[in-house]
Amino acid sequence: MYDPTVARLTYRALLGRRRALILFILPALLLVIAVAVRLLVGADDETTVNVLGGFALATMVPLIGVVAGTGAIGPEIDDGSIVYLLAKPVKRPTIILTKLVVAVAVTMAFSGIPMLIAGFVLNGNSQQIAVAFTVAAVVASIAYSAVFLLLGTVSRNAVVFGLIYALIWESLFGNLVPGARTLSIQQWALALAEKTAAPDVGITSDVGLVTAAILLAVVTVAGTWYAGQKLRTLTLAGEE
Repeated sequence: MYDPTVARLTYRALLGRRRALILFILPALLLVIAVAVRLLVGADDETTVNVLGGFALATMVPLIGVVAGTGAIGPEIDDGSIVYLLAKPVKRPTIILTKLVVAVAVTMAFSGIPMLIAGFVLNGNSQQIAVAFTVAAVVASIAYSAVFLLLGTVSRNAVVFGLIYALIWESLFGNLVPGARTLSIQQWALALAEKTAAPDVGITSDVGLVTAAILLAVVTVAGTWYAGQKLRTLTLAGEE
């Protein structure tokens, strides 16, 4: 269910000059913020939680997910080059799963690693805060990649819809509106961070751990499955 050729082409598309620049900007900004905060405030657990939760997990991770998830397949559909890939003797689920693996790997690399480094810079991983948010970023990367890969498959405006979800739903409503928090990947990931970190460090989620794990799995599996189904439809339309 993994095709090296499809993976290589997807990595090349995602790590091209323009997208690579976008992918590097956000982690670099996080590290700059972490260094500045450490120099100005010193090692402080509450500040670390605010920076890693308020900027990194709430904004950086979903935006990187948008770039990686939609970029894994959306441009190929937009410019029609997906037809050449579909003409190869590769099963459609294999194409989707391969692209998902690549999107997850890129999202994890550009969000999880900077998150861990920033956490150590901010407070030296006191109270396991850096590790907790890294776990949250890694888990969220999987769900975000599946959701945004699906968007890239079903819509030519996937980036726009992805940005609306990442910036408005996750960053705004997901933090301010209680009811919306239960339908937020960020909150599901925070449930794992809350469990991983030491008690009473200020990491909280409106969703229980078991519920969060189930929802993360359901969204990932359902998104991947439906993306595969839409790719089958696209193939039939192209053949006709």
